[in-house]
Amino acid sequence: MAEQMNLFEDAASLPLAARLRPRTLDEFAGQKHLLGEGKVLRRIIESDKVGSMIFWGPPGVGKTTLARIIANRTRAKFIDFSAVTSGIKEIRQVMEQAERNRRFGEKTILFVDEIHRFNKAQQDAFLPFVEKGSIILIGATTENPSFEVNGALLSRCKVFVLQALRTEELVALLKHALTDERGFGGQDVEIADELLEAIARFANGDARSALSTLEMAVLNGDVAADGKITVTRGTIEGITSKKSLLYDKTGEEHYNLISALHKSMRNSDPDAAVYWLARMLEAGEDPLYIARRVTRFASEDVGLADPRALEIAVAAYQTCHFIGMPECTVHLTQAVVYMAMAPKSNALYVAYGRAKRDAQEMLAEPVPLVIRNAPTKLMKELDYGKGYEYAHDAAEKLTAMQCLPDSLAGKEYYTPTEEGVEAKYKARLAEIKRWKKEHGGK
Repeated sequence: MAEQMNLFEDAASLPLAARLRPRTLDEFAGQKHLLGEGKVLRRIIESDKVGSMIFWGPPGVGKTTLARIIANRTRAKFIDFSAVTSGIKEIRQVMEQAERNRRFGEKTILFVDEIHRFNKAQQDAFLPFVEKGSIILIGATTENPSFEVNGALLSRCKVFVLQALRTEELVALLKHALTDERGFGGQDVEIADELLEAIARFANGDARSALSTLEMAVLNGDVAADGKITVTRGTIEGITSKKSLLYDKTGEEHYNLISALHKSMRNSDPDAAVYWLARMLEAGEDPLYIARRVTRFASEDVGLADPRALEIAVAAYQTCHFIGMPECTVHLTQAVVYMAMAPKSNALYVAYGRAKRDAQEMLAEPVPLVIRNAPTKLMKELDYGKGYEYAHDAAEKLTAMQCLPDSLAGKEYYTPTEEGVEAKYKARLAEIKRWKKEHGGK
């Protein structure tokens, strides 16, 4: 009896995220693109036909949990291995045991958490055993496996990309935690839906972070005489040190702030742009959302006036993805200030808008025969590609060949400005058009 009590107490003392770790695929939150009914990874797990694979995704999305679900379902021997605490010696010991298992007809699944922490020599130690089937390797990593996993090893593994959980998926998980006996199902906890949504947004796609925040909120909630626990806005603000946690990412203020950032950059006001950036980030906005908007701005409002703007924006997005908050604030600041200071041109935005209207209204316009591809004999006989002029063969690297449909011949969509580098493109375009006109083009 005492032993049972100790086991119960040990389970109760575990963090909420550990107590609620999904035991089956049906309990698993998110990753419907992989684990929905009929999806590839679900079929693999349910049929116990697991091959070597890598789970790649941000923290708290279920990489280790999926491995444990596989462990519970498989008929193979399952070994849990950590790249943090293990070296070459431990790898060889496990491989020798796996090889003995193979000789007796038993499969071994080896799960390696944080596989990116292994160096090349350590990863190489797995390779011969994966090749001859001694082990089925399942690795989990938060880093891009293309860069962090040995190429020979990676080529023998299927990579499954796990995505950050959506806000609604996290809210459902939090509600489940309030009703499940392993969570707070045995307690009377009152917390408004808007506070659960705020916790979910604050977690930024991380289920473990969301559950940890909920646990802290319940433990610090107001307790009434009858034992009822009430979690208030003040409780949430207190445990997160973020008074702006309840910023609504889908409401009017969200769109007002991103509009303010965009228009401040457009108006070449770096001070205002940085202020609105800080307002959004400190309110809990996803830095990747802001980075995507800045990337759009780089082409919509700067364009060829400064082609480097797009490079800066994409680099900022990648950095936000790699290191996250709060470190990426300075990278976003660099991008936002660059956009504000760059020369401005919306010529690309306008060009696409003009072309879009014609494309929508004239969907049936045929591609001119001269620029059609002719991969078959029949197509050649039908004059596909006949008369095509290869620009690289011309001295000027130009031809007067018409590339638009006849009904649109001579139509102009892109009108460059005189701003920044685009002035050079304008002069070049004028030169091209003049040459084509002189040589019979339209």
